Amino acid sequence: MSTETSQTSPERKNGPVREERNAPTASAPDPASAPGTAEEGAASPGDRRRWLALAIVMTAAFMDLVDVTIVNIAIPSMREGFGASTSAIQWITAGYALAFAAGLITGGRLGDIYGRKRLFLLGIAGFTAASLLCGIAANPSMLVVSRILQGAMAALMVPQVLAIIHVTFPPHERGKVFGMFGAIVGLGAVSGPMLGALLTQWNLFGLEWRPIFLINLPVGIAGVILGRKFITESKAPQALRLDLVGVILATVGLVMLIFPLTHGRENDWPLWGFLCMGAVPFLFVGFIAYEKYKIKKDGSPLVELSLFKVKSFAGGIAVQLTFGIATGIFFLVWTLYMQMGLGWSALRAGTTGIPFSLAVSAAAGISVQKLVPRFGRKVLQAGALTMAAGLLLYIWESEHYGMGIASWQMAAPLVVMGIGMGLIVAPLTDTVLSQVPREHAGSASGLINTTGQMGNALGLGLTSVVFFGLIDDDRVYGAPYVEAFRGALWWVVAVLVVIFAVMFMLPRKQVPMGEREGAVEQADPSPEKVAAA
Repeated sequence: MSTETSQTSPERKNGPVREERNAPTASAPDPASAPGTAEEGAASPGDRRRWLALAIVMTAAFMDLVDVTIVNIAIPSMREGFGASTSAIQWITAGYALAFAAGLITGGRLGDIYGRKRLFLLGIAGFTAASLLCGIAANPSMLVVSRILQGAMAALMVPQVLAIIHVTFPPHERGKVFGMFGAIVGLGAVSGPMLGALLTQWNLFGLEWRPIFLINLPVGIAGVILGRKFITESKAPQALRLDLVGVILATVGLVMLIFPLTHGRENDWPLWGFLCMGAVPFLFVGFIAYEKYKIKKDGSPLVELSLFKVKSFAGGIAVQLTFGIATGIFFLVWTLYMQMGLGWSALRAGTTGIPFSLAVSAAAGISVQKLVPRFGRKVLQAGALTMAAGLLLYIWESEHYGMGIASWQMAAPLVVMGIGMGLIVAPLTDTVLSQVPREHAGSASGLINTTGQMGNALGLGLTSVVFFGLIDDDRVYGAPYVEAFRGALWWVVAVLVVIFAVMFMLPRKQVPMGEREGAVEQADPSPEKVAAA
C-alpha cells in the first residue's frame, strides 16, 4: 500500500540554496526543485491549469493505491478460478512489490533527466496496459507477468506525482495541496479492499475478479489524455546519471532470495534453492563494492552508503524492512484465513477490515500531531508492542471461537492492531530522516520507501514457510487454514518484538523542525504514509 522527498528551506544563513548533488528519489522531486532553486519548466504560480494537473496526478496515485489494496481481497477468487498454485498466488502480490521496489529510485531519476510529465504519461499508459493484461489473463503465469509489468510501470508513474506537485505549486499553496493529497490517498487505501470485495462479489458480466483490474482502463486513458494537455513539463537542472548496474545487482539479489522461498515448498526444497539463497550475501557484498566504485567514478550511486554511518538511519532502514515483512505476511494470510479458512465471502471479509482501517487513521493523526513531539521513539515502540498485543488477542480469539468466530468478535484485536500500526507508520519516515544530512535527503527518503517495498515482497515470499508450510494439503480448505493462520501470527509477533528492539537505534526525541542544523527539515508525505495519516 506503495513516495516521499524532502523540502529544503529557500534560504540559509549564507544565501540561497544551491542545487543538491543528490539523486532524485523513488518518491519525489529532486532537492534541486526546492523553493528558491531554478527548476527547468516549472509551472507559473498563476497558471490555473495547475489545479487540473493536480487532479490528474492525484487520480493516478489513487489508482495505484487502490490497485495494491484491492488485490488481496480477490486472491481466493483468483485461486478458485485458475486453480493456481500457492507460489503463483504469492507472486501475484510479491511480483508487483518486487518490481515496484526495484524501479522506484530509477523511476525518480528518469523523471528528473527526461522530464517528469513524459515519465508520468509513460508510466500511467503502461500501468493501464498492464491492467488490461491482468484483466484478460488466461492463466496464472500470464497474470503474474502482467502484475510484475504493472509494478514496473507504477515505479515510473508514482515518483513523478509528488515531483509534479512540488514544481507546479508555490510554497504557500503546498500545505493545502498536500492536505488534499493526503485525503485522496487515504481514501484510496481505505476504499481499495471494499471496492475489491464489491467487484468480486458482484461478478460483473460473469468476469469474477477481473473487473478489479479492468476498472483502471477508463481512469488510465483519461489520465493520459488530460495529462498531455494540462501537466507542465519539468526537469531537474542537473540530474545525476543512472546506476543501472546497481539496479540489476539489487534486483537479482532479491529475486534469488524470494524465488526459492516461494517455489521451494512445492518442489520439496531442492538444492538449487538453497544455493541461490546462499549466494545472496556474496551478491550483496558485490553490490556494496560496486556502489563504492560508482561513488568514486561519478558520484551517482544507487544507494548513498554514507547514510548508514548515521545510526538512526541504519536502524530506521532495519525497522522499515522488518515492518514490511510483518505486514506482507499478515495481510495475505488474513485474507486467506477469512475466505478459505472460514469460508466467508469477499464482501464479508472486506467489511470486517473496516475497524482496522479506521483505527490506523485515527492513531496516525494523534501520533504525528500530539504524541511523537512529546515522547519521541517511545511512541513507535509502544506501537510495535500494541500491534503485538492485538495479534496475541487475535490468536486467542481464533482458538477460542474456532470456525464459529464472527466479524464483530474480530473488531477488538483489529482495532488494537490498527492503533499500533498508526503509531508507527505516520511518524516513522520523519523520525528516521531527522538526523540525515540535508544533502542526502532525497536519497534517504527514496531508500526508506524502497526498503519497505522490499520487506513487503520478502514477507509475501516467507508465507510459503510460515503459513503454507503448516498446511499438509493446501487444496483442503477450512480448519487447516485456520490453524495455519494462528501459526503465522506467532511469526508476525516475533518480528514485531525484533522491531521493538531495533527501534532503540532511533533518536530518543525527535528534533523540532526549526532546530535541525544541516539535517532534513521535512519530508513530503508518501502515498503510503499519508494513507495511514
